[in-house]
Amino acid sequence: MLAPFSRPLYVMTKPIGSVCNLACKYCYYLEKSHLYADEQKRRSLMTDETLEEFIRQYILSQTQAQVLFTWHGGEPLMRPVSFYKRALALQREYGGGRLIDNCIQTNGTLLTDEWCQFFKENNWLVGVSIDGPQDLHDEYRRARGGQPSFRKVMHGIELLEKHGVEWNAMGVVNDFNADYPLDVYHFYKEIGCHYIQFTPIVERIVRHTDGRHLASMADEAEGELADFSVRQGQFAHFATTIFDEWVKHDVGQVYVQLFDSTLACWVGEAPGVCSMAATCGHAGVIEHNGDVYACDHFVFPEYRLGNIHHDSIAAMMYSDRQRAFGNAKRDALPSQCKECKWLFACNGGCPKDRFAKADDGTRGLNYLCHDYRRFFAHVAPYMDFMAEELRNQRPPANVMTVSFSD
Repeated sequence: MLAPFSRPLYVMTKPIGSVCNLACKYCYYLEKSHLYADEQKRRSLMTDETLEEFIRQYILSQTQAQVLFTWHGGEPLMRPVSFYKRALALQREYGGGRLIDNCIQTNGTLLTDEWCQFFKENNWLVGVSIDGPQDLHDEYRRARGGQPSFRKVMHGIELLEKHGVEWNAMGVVNDFNADYPLDVYHFYKEIGCHYIQFTPIVERIVRHTDGRHLASMADEAEGELADFSVRQGQFAHFATTIFDEWVKHDVGQVYVQLFDSTLACWVGEAPGVCSMAATCGHAGVIEHNGDVYACDHFVFPEYRLGNIHHDSIAAMMYSDRQRAFGNAKRDALPSQCKECKWLFACNGGCPKDRFAKADDGTRGLNYLCHDYRRFFAHVAPYMDFMAEELRNQRPPANVMTVSFSD
């Protein structure tokens, strides 16, 4: 068993809570405003006091010399550049000589020359949420008034390119764009994106008395699958189709998180994405007011760990409660998972998606289990080859020179 401090903790920061200039239909975070309804008059802004206390505690709690800050939302660019300049000043004040990196996830619509100059000058990595070409992106990613967002996002990407800012794409795989995998993948390549993260959206609807409607794992009600969720079978088709294109032409040139993490599992390394790790619990989230939750996808009252103004980040994130949360990913696996040949690569997937029934009728199987099994079976010969290349200190890209029979 890992010692409590054997892994560095990581806390994603929500400097404006769930506030956003868009209202994407599948967004899991917009409704978190109901948790802070009494604070909406202040627009859920993180105060300077909370920002300083977070940065001080976060740096102090790190067990390694390198510290990563991740700014998220809502839409974090709804805070002005001056807010992040203040954050950098505080990082320098409390850094103690540590190497500090920053990354930010944005919908891209608010990017300006000023923002891009700031990111370039301070070496920030920018993640841009974009779901593919215009018709696929605008299906769900729209403003509150229903206006499409694609053109504004593309303008933002053009500004990032203009200023030489390092950026990557985060695409949500939903019931609509999942049917067009090559359109999505070719689009990313056409706009010059070399780092891609695909996230399958899976949500259930369970009405709460406070106005929230997305299900928590603590909800006893089964709930119905949200209509925008990727359907069973769709994600496997999406992932394997893109993999076939990537493994023939783009290994070493385009980096797809799912493929890189799968290869890491094949060689016995940490996958780099929590959903594929054996346990979780080392990555929390802090809300605008200092509340800390177990995970970005578990911002529900029952998963609140405390508040940095009363509790230390280290105490919360290394607590018995949080470790139990993280270990449950492994300990609560159904027998079907424990006996699966792909357990080493899948580890049951994200706990939030474990609401399906296993073959023996017990609940706790990942909704996308069939898709992951299809994906791993499909990529296995290629992964075997690339893993062997790595073990022999040769580039995995050699896989592109080899023919595999189906």
